[in-house]
Amino acid sequence: MADVARQAPAVRFGSPQGRWILLTTVLGSSMVLLDSTVVNVALPHIGRDLDASLAALQWTVNAYLVTLAGLLLLGGALGDRFGRRRIFVLGVVWFAAASLLCGFAPGTGILIAARTLQGVGGALLTPGSLALIQASFHPDDRARAVGLWSGFGGIGAAIGPFLGGWLVDGPGWRWVFLLNIPLALVCAPIALRHVPESSGTRTRGRFDVLGAALGALSLALVTYALIEARGGSLPVAVTALAGIAAGAAFVYVERHRDDPMMPPAVFASRQFTAVNLVTLCVYAAFGGFFFLTALQLQVVAGYSALGAGTALLPTTVLMLLFSSRSGALAERIGPRVPLTVGPLLCAAGLLLMLRVGKGAGYVVDVLPALLVMGAGMVTLVAPLTATVLASVDTGQAGLASGINNAAARAAGLVAVAALPLLAGMGPEAYRSADAFDAAFRRAMPICAGVLVAGAVLAFATIRRPAPDGRRPECRVHGCVTTPPLEPRRGPGAPGTKH
Repeated sequence: MADVARQAPAVRFGSPQGRWILLTTVLGSSMVLLDSTVVNVALPHIGRDLDASLAALQWTVNAYLVTLAGLLLLGGALGDRFGRRRIFVLGVVWFAAASLLCGFAPGTGILIAARTLQGVGGALLTPGSLALIQASFHPDDRARAVGLWSGFGGIGAAIGPFLGGWLVDGPGWRWVFLLNIPLALVCAPIALRHVPESSGTRTRGRFDVLGAALGALSLALVTYALIEARGGSLPVAVTALAGIAAGAAFVYVERHRDDPMMPPAVFASRQFTAVNLVTLCVYAAFGGFFFLTALQLQVVAGYSALGAGTALLPTTVLMLLFSSRSGALAERIGPRVPLTVGPLLCAAGLLLMLRVGKGAGYVVDVLPALLVMGAGMVTLVAPLTATVLASVDTGQAGLASGINNAAARAAGLVAVAALPLLAGMGPEAYRSADAFDAAFRRAMPICAGVLVAGAVLAFATIRRPAPDGRRPECRVHGCVTTPPLEPRRGPGAPGTKH
């Protein structure tokens, strides 16, 4: 592996091999992006078909996020050690196999277990997708390749809700998962044939498997306690305490290991700590919003799955069209204003969603809220990513981006678990338009309040970063559920820390 790591990347963008590399990495990342945007649209149909409770629908979303958020950093480390192409292909195959199990799940138990496995596959392939471009392309062509990868990924995220709605209304919700199979059948062989293997500069040392396991366990236990808290039973209280204990153990392990998955030293930067707290606020609100809005549009407003998926497109399209311009603006004026104004715009968009009830018209009621929400997301996401990267040493930028991405996923996970509880949703609320509408109207102000808290935190803590900090390579972004994931520096680059 050491010989592989020392080879300078030399694939040119215009070569046939360069085009194959770009295709396979776009296909791999699209599997995860599609899955993150289409499942919410399918939830009402899954609930009716499998006779699922609201808690089961929450787990359908959260089982995937638990393993993806908990193992994302470990997945990147495995690629550095054993070969990025090898781990990427393993992730693609794993993700496809889990998707097949999701598609044929006879009940909610199997579906939730399969979604857990899907998260493992996502954690293996997500870091590798961009890392393969970083490690394969000639330095002169790398920025162009990353830009196209980012742009095509944004397009995939944009069509996800539309495609998911069409599948749910047509052949059925199971095809939301089975769609990944043909993508994997194309992606894996191309990767094995055309993508060169690469690894990190360090091939020795121990993996922080214990830290990853404790992190995922803490998320799972806390999530279970929040979802089941309506009953107020002793097992739920015990589970909550066990989740907190696992979280404390995770912090202890990371502080005392020689090679921690999440080095505590990276949080010595106050700016990095502050921007991650803002991330938690922002993406908790986003996670709760998209989970509940997909249900509100179908259960209360009477939209079809295709109608609900299409209705949500404006936020993604705005991100895709204007995220790069927002990043350029933030470079000129600094991140403090965008990270303050952006969450406030999003909060206003969420409050406008209170107009969406029975018989809501799209142009009059739904679209204004989503346009304001999208404008806020455009304003804040690119500056947030740039601030994360600039707040740490250049050699730690890839690690910092991974931590920030995992934090956003964990925030969305906790929001999906906690928001129905805070809004007073019963286990059968999604079967009643009146009951769900009443809970939705309690939930949106809660999400808006979390966004306002994020804006206040940003105004109080975020400052202009040093001008020599690393800047984002992913300028175009279309995913509404997580910030962009930036690669570590290419093999052999000075200052690289693996």
